[in-house]
Amino acid sequence: MSFNLNRINPNQTQVMFHDGRFETLTNEELDEMLAQMGISEIPDGFDTNVTD
Repeated sequence: MSFNLNRINPNQTQVMFHDGRFETLTNEELDEMLAQMGISEIPDGFDTNVTD
């Protein structure tokens, strides 16, 4: 699953999936989603493109 991350404020990140869906997640929700995908850490400096 491919997606982009865009930090929109200190506690929320927009996750835009390549199939057109998007979600706005809190830091806790984002950490949980990444853990479920087996991704342990996203580097500082958002607007990150992640492919799994």
